[in-house]
Amino acid sequence: MSPQVEQEVPEELDPVEAALGTAGGASTGSNVVVVVSAMKGITDSLLAVAQSLEAGRGQEALREADHLLYVHFDVLRELRLDPFAAERVARDLRLLGKDLSHDAVEAGRGAPFSDKAFHDRLASYGERFSSRLFAAALEKLRVPSVPVASSEFVLTCDTFRDAQPQVQETRRRGREILLPLFAAGVVPVVTGFLGSTADGRVTTLGRNSSDFSGALVAHVVDADELIIWTDVDGIYTANPRESAEARLLHELSYEEAHALAAAGAKVLHAKVLPLAAETEMIVWVRNTFNPRFRGTRIGPPDSLGRPSGRNAPEGDRRIAVPAPNNSIAAAPRGCHNLNPRGAA
Repeated sequence: MSPQVEQEVPEELDPVEAALGTAGGASTGSNVVVVVSAMKGITDSLLAVAQSLEAGRGQEALREADHLLYVHFDVLRELRLDPFAAERVARDLRLLGKDLSHDAVEAGRGAPFSDKAFHDRLASYGERFSSRLFAAALEKLRVPSVPVASSEFVLTCDTFRDAQPQVQETRRRGREILLPLFAAGVVPVVTGFLGSTADGRVTTLGRNSSDFSGALVAHVVDADELIIWTDVDGIYTANPRESAEARLLHELSYEEAHALAAAGAKVLHAKVLPLAAETEMIVWVRNTFNPRFRGTRIGPPDSLGRPSGRNAPEGDRRIAVPAPNNSIAAAPRGCHNLNPRGAA
C-alpha cells in the first residue's frame, strides 16, 4: 500500500479527525504521515523565553517556560484519555518541560551558546510537545501512531533559524525510520520545522516552514499526494477576507500556483512546489475547519481533471501534507542559505 503524508497545523486539536479524513478523497486505508507544527503562539512564546534570557531576566524566562508546559497539559486534559494513556503522555510532557527548564537555567547561568543555535533549540520544543499530543489524539481515535522527531533524519547545514536540508541524505535517513512504521501499520506524527546538523545540533527551517517540512517528508516516502490543512477552503484569486470578489480555484498546475504565489499569494510556502514537481506529486490545499470541502488541487498540467484520491484505483493512493510555498524554482539540494530573510 502506498504512503500518504498529511501536514496538519494544530492550532487546535479538535479537527484531528479531519487530518485522517478523506484528504483529496483518500481513504484511511492508505499509509499516512502527519506533519505537525507547534500550537498557535507557542513558537513566539519560546522565542520570548530566549529574549528574556539574553536580557538577563532569568526568572521571567523560567516562569514563561513553566507556563508553556501548563498550556500543553491543559490540552492533554481536554483530550480526556484513559488514565494509563494520559499518564504516559503526561510523563513525556514533563520530561520535555524539564529539558526546556534546564536549557533556560543553563543559559541564565551564562553558559556559552550561539544566539541563533540557542534560539533554534528553544523553538524546537513547540513541535516536540505538539507531536506527542497529536499522536495521543490519534491513539484515542484507535489509530496506532507514534511521535517522530524530524531532527532524527532531516540533515541540514548550520545556518541556524533558516537551515537548508540535504535532501538526498534526508531521504535515506527518513526512509530508514518511516518505512518500518508503515509496515507495522503505524501513523508517524512527525515534527515539522526542525532538522539537525551533522553533529546533532537542532536547526529550524525558517518560520512558517511546516508546509515545506511536509513536502520534504512527502518526498522522503514517495507520496503520491501532499495535503496542506489550513484555515481557508483552498487557493483564491484574492484574499477572501479582504475581497468579496475572491474566487476559489479548484484546479491549478504547478506553474499557475507559482504565478499566484509570485503575485503575493500567501497560502503556499516557496519551497513546496519544486519538490512536488520533481515527482509530479499532487498537492491539495484544504480547510481543517471544513474538512468535507474538496479544496484546491495542484498538479502537473496533464493530470488536471483526472480522478484521484477516493476515485483512484485502490492501492494507488498516496497522500502527503506539506507547508506553504511560493516558488517553482529547482528545489534546494545543498547546504547553502537561499533565503537570507528567513528567521526562526
